[in-house]
Amino acid sequence: MGWRGFRLLASQIAAALVAWLVWSYGVQPQAGGVQQCLAALAGALIGGWIWWLVDSWNGARLLGWLRQSSLGDAPNLSGIWGEASIRMRRWIRQTVQQAQQGDQRLSDILSALQASPNGVVLLDAQGRIEWCNQIAARQFGFDANRDVMQSIGNLLRDPQFSAYFAAQDFTRDLVMQGRESTPSRPVKLSVQLYGYGEGRKLLLARDVTAVEQAEAMRRDFVANVSHEIRTPLTVLAGFVETLQNLPLEADERKRYLELMSQQAERMQHLVEDLLTLSRLEGSPPPSHNDWMSVAQLLKRCENEARGLSATLTRKQNRPHVLNFPDDAVLAQAGDIAGASAELHSAFSNLLGNAMRYTPAGGQIDVSWVQLADGSARFAVKDSGPGIDPKHVARLTERFYRVDRSRSRDTGGTGLGLAIVKHVLQRHGAVLSIASEQGKGSEFAVTFPASRVRAATAAPQLASTAQS
Repeated sequence: MGWRGFRLLASQIAAALVAWLVWSYGVQPQAGGVQQCLAALAGALIGGWIWWLVDSWNGARLLGWLRQSSLGDAPNLSGIWGEASIRMRRWIRQTVQQAQQGDQRLSDILSALQASPNGVVLLDAQGRIEWCNQIAARQFGFDANRDVMQSIGNLLRDPQFSAYFAAQDFTRDLVMQGRESTPSRPVKLSVQLYGYGEGRKLLLARDVTAVEQAEAMRRDFVANVSHEIRTPLTVLAGFVETLQNLPLEADERKRYLELMSQQAERMQHLVEDLLTLSRLEGSPPPSHNDWMSVAQLLKRCENEARGLSATLTRKQNRPHVLNFPDDAVLAQAGDIAGASAELHSAFSNLLGNAMRYTPAGGQIDVSWVQLADGSARFAVKDSGPGIDPKHVARLTERFYRVDRSRSRDTGGTGLGLAIVKHVLQRHGAVLSIASEQGKGSEFAVTFPASRVRAATAAPQLASTAQS
C-alpha cells in the first residue's frame, strides 16, 4: 500500500475516532450505535478530504516549482512530496552538470578543430554547412556566421567539386584550385569528404600547394636531367660511330674529337653541379667561426672571370670590360664567415651568368659595399639584354632558362642560380634581382651583419708588410 496510503488511512481513522468521541460524549451522549457509526464515517470522510486537500496543495507547490523557466529554490515539503522534491533536485542538478560537461566537451572539440592546420567543414544530411573553422572559411571564401545552414553546393561552385559531390564516391580526395590562387602564385587544395552520423559529412581541406610544386619540380628535374644528359650522349654516340665506320682526314678527325671533348666536358659540368647541389642540401650549415678574406675571394673570382671572358669572346676578339673593386676598397673589405668553397662557387656562378649573357665588349661591374647596419652587399651588374619580369621569379629554379638554346651554346647547365640560392640560404644571405629589358641586369647579395667582420687589422698588416 505504501507510505502515502498509510497516511491516508491513518488520517481517516483519527478523524473517525475524533468524530465518534465528539458525537458520543459531546453532541448526543445518549445516541445509539448507528448514529455513532455514522458520525465516525462522516469524520473519516472529512479526514480523507482534509488529507487530500493538503496532499494536493503540496503536489501543486512541487508542480509549480517544476514549471518555472528558471528553477530556483525548491519548496520545503514533507512526506512523499518532500522525498520527490529532493530526488528531482538531485536529478536536475545531475542533468545540468551533464549538459554543462557536454557543452564543454563540444567547445573543446570545436576549439581543437579551429586550431587544426586544415580546413574543416561539418555538413548535415542535406549538404548544408553546420559549422566551419577559420581555415576553411579562408580557403573557400565562407563566412562562418552568415553561411551557416547554406548549401555548400551553392557556395562552392567549382565544377570539379560539384561533380565530386554529386558522384557520392568519397574513397579518394579531390585536388582543386584554391580561392586565393593566382597565375603567379597557384594554390592547390586536397579536399575529401567523410560520412558520419545519420547522413552527415565531414569535409577536410588541406593545402597541398608545396607538395604539388615539389612533385612538379621532381618531374621537371628528372625530365631535364634526362634531356641534358641524353643530348651530349647522342652527339658522342654519333661521332663515335662516324669515327668507327668512315675513313676521315686528319683535320676532320681532329674536329670531331674536339666536339666530342666539348660534349664530354658539358656532361662533366652537369654531373659536378648535380653533386654540388646534393652536397649543399645534405650537409650542415656553415660555421660562423670560419673567417676568410673578402679581398682574396674577390681576387680569385676576378682572375677566373677574366679567363672565362677571354674564352667566351675569343671569336669576336673583344673581351668584356670587367670592373672589380680596386685595392683601396679591397683593403677595407674585411672578412666574411662561412664556407669558402661554397661562397666562391656562388660568386663565380653569378659572374659566369653575367658574362655568358652579356655580348662581347659589354661591361660588367662587380662591387662590395659595407652597409651602415653592419651587413655587406656583393653585386654583379651587366650591360646585357636584360630579363623579362615574368622570368625573374623562376630564375633560381633548377634547369630554368630564359633562352634555352643560347645558354646551351655558352656552356651553361641551368643549375648555376639554383646553386647560388642554396649557398646563400645556408649563409643567411638574401639574393635580389633587378633587371630591365635592353638595359642589363643586377644580381645583388646581402650578407647579415653576423657574418661580416670589419677590416680592423688591415692597417697593422700593411705596416708589417712594409717593414
